Amino acid sequence: MPSDPFTPGMAAGRLSREDIAANFADLHPPLDHHAALVAADRCYFCHDAPCMDACPTTIDIPLFIRQIATGTPEAAAKTILSQNILGGMCARVCPTETLCEEVCVRETAEGKPVIIGQLQRYATDALMAKGAHPFRRDAETGRKVAVVGAGPAGLACAHRLALKGHAVTLFDARAKGGGLNEFGIAAYKAPGQFAQAELDWVLGIGGIKVNYGQRLGDGLTLAGLQKDHDAVFLGIGLAGVNRLEIEGAARDGVEDAVDWIARMRQSPDKTDIAVGRNVVVIGGGMTAVDAAVQAKLLGADNVTIAYRRDRAAMPASPFEQDLAASKGVRLLFNMAPKAITADGIVLARTEARNGKLVETGETVTLPADQVLKAIGQTLAGAPEGLTIEGGKIAVDAAGRTSIDGVWAGGDCALGGEDLTVTAVAEGRDAAEDIHKRLTA
Repeated sequence: MPSDPFTPGMAAGRLSREDIAANFADLHPPLDHHAALVAADRCYFCHDAPCMDACPTTIDIPLFIRQIATGTPEAAAKTILSQNILGGMCARVCPTETLCEEVCVRETAEGKPVIIGQLQRYATDALMAKGAHPFRRDAETGRKVAVVGAGPAGLACAHRLALKGHAVTLFDARAKGGGLNEFGIAAYKAPGQFAQAELDWVLGIGGIKVNYGQRLGDGLTLAGLQKDHDAVFLGIGLAGVNRLEIEGAARDGVEDAVDWIARMRQSPDKTDIAVGRNVVVIGGGMTAVDAAVQAKLLGADNVTIAYRRDRAAMPASPFEQDLAASKGVRLLFNMAPKAITADGIVLARTEARNGKLVETGETVTLPADQVLKAIGQTLAGAPEGLTIEGGKIAVDAAGRTSIDGVWAGGDCALGGEDLTVTAVAEGRDAAEDIHKRLTA
């Protein structure tokens, strides 16, 4: 082994362009017409459908599946999109196995739910393929709203406000919109530039002006936005990343998983993305799984997820855990990082004692030439004056912050799960509350 394995062990293009393209093909290929009809026919169309209650955006799932079954997928799409304007992406990335499909009556009775997510994709893809927007703006109200952040929460808020006739200016720090949908999810979940296609389609409602490359605190202030607009919505996400406070954390080959995934998402064919022979991902959430699986798909020999707690506590769903294992990723539980050295990464075994996680004193060293940190993201650049609780912006049930006339939603706001579908619901609901305030 070289004296410092990190730089020598990493390389781009371990696999051919063709192999990488095959590895990163659609995780769930789209349903054809016949398959969609067969899947829809399994739905009981429950009157008190538990799937609706489990959906953060409360889509009328029995109705849209019935519309598919009767041969009107475009109508099904409008049912979906009236509640979740990013229904196309959510159909691809939602953990349906722990939401709508987990409570499906078919799942309870047979252990095999109706494939709600794939049916949702079938319907929304059918409508988007026609290019037309199913909604029309109300008459102009003369009111102006600033939306900061062009991720799921911001886009949902901007669309709903524009739909109601308000003039929306959308700001985003990056050079393109989409937020985590564009930069933060595994490439195999939404291949083919779908995030940008959906963004362009959402903006097709009209009434939304987009300003990219503008970040709060860098020439863009909350006070200035309030002065020029009748309301402000913050959907700024979690731009910061938790620090790994161990020896060797600054070595070459050690980086934040979110940055590595973002580079991969922007790579045209991924042959320029360096990956190690022996990759260790620290963390237990969705980002950890996305990073680990993609490292394996790029040609890493050995990929390990090291999580400090047990399997039951792992934030990534059982489906995601099984997906990682099916791709050859090794999952290690009760292992906390202690140091990164020339020999690899030192992990300390942990266990729960009296409700607390403690180290047992036993350690193990894994060979590693690349370490990806997926240990959580933090709020960064929040304007002064906002109440912060638990590291997030405090909001009430309608998304109102501690500053009058300012709302917030998505990952940056307190409450709810850090999911695309939850962010959409919070952005949509905040827009409804903003509309009520502006038209009272």
